[in-house]
Amino acid sequence: MKKYLMSMLLFVIFEIVAVSLWISMDNLFYLFNFTYIGGCIAIGFALFANGKKYARCLVQFAVGSYMLIYLGLICQENMQIEGFWYYLFLGVFEAATIHYAVAKIFGPLIFGRGWCGYACWTAMILDVLPYKKPKESRKKLEFIRHIIFVLALVLVSVLFIIKVTNLEKIMFWLFIGGNLLYYVIGIILAFIFKDNRAFCKYVCPITVFLKPMSYYSILRVHCNEDKCIHCGKCLKVCPMNVEVNKESRSRKNGTECVLCYECTKECPVKALH
Repeated sequence: MKKYLMSMLLFVIFEIVAVSLWISMDNLFYLFNFTYIGGCIAIGFALFANGKKYARCLVQFAVGSYMLIYLGLICQENMQIEGFWYYLFLGVFEAATIHYAVAKIFGPLIFGRGWCGYACWTAMILDVLPYKKPKESRKKLEFIRHIIFVLALVLVSVLFIIKVTNLEKIMFWLFIGGNLLYYVIGIILAFIFKDNRAFCKYVCPITVFLKPMSYYSILRVHCNEDKCIHCGKCLKVCPMNVEVNKESRSRKNGTECVLCYECTKECPVKALH
């Protein structure tokens, strides 16, 4: 049962969130929503513990497609960063604001950038492209995501200031248009840089929220530096160019880890866990 401990722990955490929001918001949807997501993640970690290579991909599509298709297209909730600013300005603590609080602002204190590895509907498509292992070193283009972050805030602010009518409908179309744009940019960048995760590294504005909290994440890849033989195999397979052969939280790109655990599979001396 020890190997399933992480699965059970993650499910319990999501279930606590599910029940708390159900009771406090008096809305049964939150019980279903977070139970489903927590259940998918728990199953994924259990499959991973059993050595199933498809485990993370299964979770990505189970959670990512649910959020994109059901919450986004059917329920017409803008779960992108524009939707977060929209609901925040409305003073409404639901939909995107709850999603961001749990997955991208406070949740990373527990599971770091696990969202990027197991639930992101953009990454679920990018991860099936042919460049799973970055072919080149990381570029100094992180400033782009900060520009996108600010532009999203400015866009929603302007819409509120000029009091645009049918703002909710506009946010829905922004969700559709924004996602299509993200997919196009992400796929183009993947082929230009020969790196599936180029979009995540340079363009995605969500990382502005994720990085500060991820530094203190409880769930992280650990390295036993006494066992490490510095063969560099883990560095070659890391999709986010994290310096995983160091234990320090200050390791290079340490807050970028998406908990894919590819490095742990590659380590010949089992120094990573």
